[in-house]
Amino acid sequence: MPSSVYRPRKPQDSPYYQCVEDHLQVFEQVYEERFEKHYGFFRHYVKQVIYRYLDCGILHNGFARVRCGDCGHEYLLAFSCKRRHFCPSCHQKRVVEFGEWLCQEVIKAIPHRHFIFSIPKILRRYFMFDRKLLSELSRCVWETLKVAMQEAVPERDPIPGAVIAIQSFGDFLGFNPHAHVLCTDGCFYGKGIFRVAQRLRPEALEEIFRHKVFKMLLCKGKITEDLVHMLMGWRHSGFNVFCGARIDPGDEGAIENLARYIIRASFSQERMTYIPEESKVIYESKDGKEQRAFEALEWLAAMCSHIPEKGEQMVRYYGYYSNVCRG
Repeated sequence: MPSSVYRPRKPQDSPYYQCVEDHLQVFEQVYEERFEKHYGFFRHYVKQVIYRYLDCGILHNGFARVRCGDCGHEYLLAFSCKRRHFCPSCHQKRVVEFGEWLCQEVIKAIPHRHFIFSIPKILRRYFMFDRKLLSELSRCVWETLKVAMQEAVPERDPIPGAVIAIQSFGDFLGFNPHAHVLCTDGCFYGKGIFRVAQRLRPEALEEIFRHKVFKMLLCKGKITEDLVHMLMGWRHSGFNVFCGARIDPGDEGAIENLARYIIRASFSQERMTYIPEESKVIYESKDGKEQRAFEALEWLAAMCSHIPEKGEQMVRYYGYYSNVCRG
């Protein structure tokens, strides 16, 4: 059976690439006036990411010559930008590699659950203008799960394990910081013995999580006691915790798919339509039932708000899955 033939991708032919290339110059010129108030200042690293993306996968911008030592066949492999979220190709490679690595090197053969922790709209702007708060949000999620899991396991010094990924985007690229968690459905104790816990109540987790977030934002000086009092009086607090079904140890496919999902890209090229004549982007919802039209410059501004800073960690490991415990 003949082996597959390498076919280089042509990013410059995609509607996404064309949209960025067509409007980048104007976008830089008008950002301060039009978008800074809503999305924050134009970060220098974001500009680097965009320009690196425009060079990604194009042979004229550099390549490696790959040659087979047996048959002598060779081809040219264009350099990639290796940037997160903004480059669909490089981010997808990261997603696939992360799913495989997590299953092979981190996750133990025990039951797990998927949790999602989200915060109300009124608090999201603080995380947009101060991205360091995203790491604090991850810590609040871990402390919430740790307290609940340890109470659910009647052993001495039990410790759960969790992989927490922070996502900053919603269905239509709105800034919506929330945490996806792949957590052990129980705790380890003693010499690596595992005890399964009963299913946690989302209502109880939500109450603890809300307290942790309020305490963190108060300590950082982002909110006041008056705002906390007002939010506590709401009928629906805006905080929400989703608790998924138990994932059995043998279901490696489900674990790997979930691992890929929690670090997925902020948008999908397949759901995007670029209309250059009108300088518009039409974006379709994940379920295909809704569409939203964006001005091209507004689309770029929304995309840039989800680019992590250089070296910013969006995935963290806690408890039994922490770097210290894994050694």
